[in-house]
Amino acid sequence: MRIASFLLGAALLAPLATQAQGPRRHYDAQGRGFYRGPLRLTAGGGAALYFGDLGGLRPGPAVSGGLVYTWRPHWAVGGDVSWFQLAGTDKLRERSLAFRGRNLSLTSFVRFEPLTDPSWYGATRNQVLRIKPFLQAGGGFAIYNPKAYRGVNVPNVPEGFLSPERPDYPGTALIAPVGGGLSFNVVPRLWITAQGLYTFTTTDHLDDVSQRGNPAQNDGYATFELKAEYQIK
Repeated sequence: MRIASFLLGAALLAPLATQAQGPRRHYDAQGRGFYRGPLRLTAGGGAALYFGDLGGLRPGPAVSGGLVYTWRPHWAVGGDVSWFQLAGTDKLRERSLAFRGRNLSLTSFVRFEPLTDPSWYGATRNQVLRIKPFLQAGGGFAIYNPKAYRGVNVPNVPEGFLSPERPDYPGTALIAPVGGGLSFNVVPRLWITAQGLYTFTTTDHLDDVSQRGNPAQNDGYATFELKAEYQIK
């Protein structure tokens, strides 16, 4: 009898437990119900470009991983950790300076998606907008470690690099990446995102060329990446 009563109670409580574990409904300013999420894991790579005292562009590799979470309709939040290489050569032949820097960054961001996605309002999320343009802005910090040299080719030995302008490399700087991109839903739960960002920094030492260049203007960089975003239920 006790076993039968237990099974009957479990059968009656199961629907309530299932409902309690389902997605929670929220409401916007117009009273329309929406569902937060889902969470997406991101990973990708591309190229990084430096902008500073040494104007000759030399693209370097960039890779990143992170998270994106839909907070409410049209708005998502997330974070990224990135590794990227910056390089540049001097436009002034009399100086003939160049550099290579390998860097890490950690950022959080807010993403605005102007088009309406029907999955925001459906608990099952079966209907999704296939193409999503977005604008993105964020903040964080970067760890940079540049090495300057003269000429065109990167030296093969440490003695070939110039003495650093600062004795405390690797250095840190606050950063503010801004930009946008397009996300494409290729198969259920998988998105491919093309993204371009320009990052403002609080340092003029990404290239280890400040006093030797223009110390009044901070360096910056841009990244162009292709990312896979995997949606977690």
